[in-house]
Amino acid sequence: MKSKNPPRRILIVDDHPMMRNGLAQLIDHEPDLKVGAEADSASQAVAAVEKQKFDLALLDISLPDKNGLELIKDLRVLRPELPLLVVSMHDEMVYAERVLRAGARGYIMKQEGGQNFLQAIRQVLDGQIFVSDKMSARILETFSARQNGNSISPVRRLSDREFEVFQLVGQGIINRDIAERLHLSIRTIEVHPVNIKEKLHLQTAMELVRYATRWMDAHGQNLPD
Repeated sequence: MKSKNPPRRILIVDDHPMMRNGLAQLIDHEPDLKVGAEADSASQAVAAVEKQKFDLALLDISLPDKNGLELIKDLRVLRPELPLLVVSMHDEMVYAERVLRAGARGYIMKQEGGQNFLQAIRQVLDGQIFVSDKMSARILETFSARQNGNSISPVRRLSDREFEVFQLVGQGIINRDIAERLHLSIRTIEVHPVNIKEKLHLQTAMELVRYATRWMDAHGQNLPD
């Protein structure tokens, strides 16, 4: 029997048309779900949320105009009651914990099947958090390590902005270009490597470049141009 309640409206935010179309078809085939709008950038997402009411937003974290972690924080300020579910190609072991700390309610990788997407959507709509079983175990391990005073990966101690700068350094991008990409002053950008070096126990800028480059090579995480 069909639900008497109106379908819950979902905003899809992704800069890849094929991904948006695939998610839209999956969602619109469900009687209790409906795509309310689509956006291909952070600015479009903010404009849509300002104009319309949604029950859930599906977000990619690689967007052309703003890092998805920053978009999560913006939307949390704009609509604190709006549940956010991140759909990303990036390894959840690197990003899921940061996404949850930023205020999203779940993280699912793009290569998951349709039924897993629907499960994640409904779970977040029902007020729960969604991550994979593997990620859930990782989060519990991290919590236990912190409770017991054990060490965790130094990179995970970086703030979201520091982590973003760290990735760009690992791609060989210089401070001036990082500042331009992140729409920040060069003076602001120059402060971040100092803090990053301290948290990673590194002494020189060259040590930071080598460390960041090796980390990027190992994790395969490239930010969009």
